[in-house]
Amino acid sequence: MSEHSLKRQLKVLTVPVFIEMALVMMLGAVDTVMLSRYSDNSVAAVGLDNQLMSLVFLVYQFFSMGAAIICAQYIGAGFQKRLVQVVGMALVVNLLLGLTVSALLFVFAEQLLHLMGVRPELMGDALVYLRLTGALSFFQALSLTFSASLRSAGKVTYPMVVTGIVNVVNIIGNYALIFGRLGCPQMGVEGAAIATAASRAVATLLLAVIHFRKHIPRFPLRYFFPIPWLELRNLLFIGIPAMSENISYNLSQVVVTYFINQISNEALATRTYCANIIMFVYLFCLSITQGGDILVGHLVGQRHHQAAYVLGNYFFRWSMIITLTGSAILAIFGREILAAFTDNQEIIAMGVWVFVIDWFLEIGRTSNIFATSTLRATGDAYYPLMIAVIFNWTIAVGLSYVVGIPLGYGLIGMWVAFALDENIRGIILMRRWRSGKWRSKGLT
Repeated sequence: MSEHSLKRQLKVLTVPVFIEMALVMMLGAVDTVMLSRYSDNSVAAVGLDNQLMSLVFLVYQFFSMGAAIICAQYIGAGFQKRLVQVVGMALVVNLLLGLTVSALLFVFAEQLLHLMGVRPELMGDALVYLRLTGALSFFQALSLTFSASLRSAGKVTYPMVVTGIVNVVNIIGNYALIFGRLGCPQMGVEGAAIATAASRAVATLLLAVIHFRKHIPRFPLRYFFPIPWLELRNLLFIGIPAMSENISYNLSQVVVTYFINQISNEALATRTYCANIIMFVYLFCLSITQGGDILVGHLVGQRHHQAAYVLGNYFFRWSMIITLTGSAILAIFGREILAAFTDNQEIIAMGVWVFVIDWFLEIGRTSNIFATSTLRATGDAYYPLMIAVIFNWTIAVGLSYVVGIPLGYGLIGMWVAFALDENIRGIILMRRWRSGKWRSKGLT
C-alpha cells in the first residue's frame, strides 16, 4: 500500500472519529453547561462524580481496548475466526464486569464520595448523580466494546452517527428534566443524571443492532467451546497494561481532585469548567491517533513496520500543530470563554491562568496521547504503563500537592506540576517510539 493511499485512508478514518469524539465530549460538557445555569455548586458536584465515572469507564475499557488492538492486527493478517472469538469474549466479560461494578456504585456511592472528601453542601447532588449514572453504567461497558469492534474494522461512521443521536437525546432530556420543561418536573441534578443514563442505554442498543447487521452477524457457539484461551491471553496481555495505565492516570486525577476540593469550591468549579473546555483542544490529537492506530494495527498485522512508523510520524506532526494552535486561541480568549459559563470573577481569574499554563502542558499531552496509544497498537503495551505509574504519582500527585497546598500556590501551581508530568512522560515515550523496539511486539 502506497504512502499516498495510507494518508487518504487516514483522512477517511479521522473525520468520523473526530466528529464522534467531539460529540462524546459534548455529552459530558452539555451537563456542565446546562447545570451552570442551575448553580455553580451543582457543576462542582457533577464534576466530582464524572471524575469517578471516568475511572469506572476506563475499567470497562479493559477488554474493549484490548479487543480493538487485537482485532486491527487480526484483520490485517486475515484471521476471521480469531476476530469473532476476541469480540465475543470481550462482550461477555464486559457485561459481567459492568453489572458487578454498577451494583457496587449504587450500594457504596455515599462511602465513595466521603473518601473523595466531598463537602457537605455538595453531597446531596453528588450522591443523586452518582447513584443514578453508576447503577446503569453497565450499558457503557457494552457500548465501548461494540464501538471498539466496529472501529477496528474501519467502520467508524456508525459510532459517529449513534453518538450524534445520543447527544440529541441527552440535550432534550436535560432541558426537560433539569429545568422542568416539556411537561416534566424540575429535577436539577437528578434530571441531568436520568437524561445521561438514558442516553447511554440508547447508544448501547443502537450499536448492538448495527454491530450484528454490519460487522459480525453471529457468534457461533463452536468458536467458544472449548474456551479459546489464546485469545483470552492476548486480551489480557494488551488489556491489563492498557487499563492499568489509564486507571493510574485517572486515579491520580481523582486524588488531585480531592486536593483541589480542599482549596475551595471555586477552585473545584474552575477545574471542572477548564477541564471540559480544554478537552476540545486535544480532540483532534485523540481522533487522528485513534484513526491512525487502526491503520498502524493493520500494518503491524501485515508486518509492514516501516510503513507503520512513517504513518505514525505523519499524524503525530499534524496532532502537535493543530493542538497547540487551539491551545493558543484558548489562552488568548480564555476570559471571554469562561464568562459565558459563569460570572464568578474568582473562577474566571483562575481559569485564565490555567489556560495559559495549559499551552505548555499540551506539548507533553500530545506526545503522550500519540506515543502511548500507538505503541499499544503495535503490541508494546507495558512500557507506557511503567512510565505512567512512576510519573503520575511522583509529579502529577506528589509535586502538585506540595506546590498547591503546603506552598500555597493553589490550582495554578498544581497546573504547573501537571504540565511538568505530561512533558517528562512525553519525552520518554517519544524516545521509545523512535527507538523501534516496538517492531518485535506484534501479536500475529
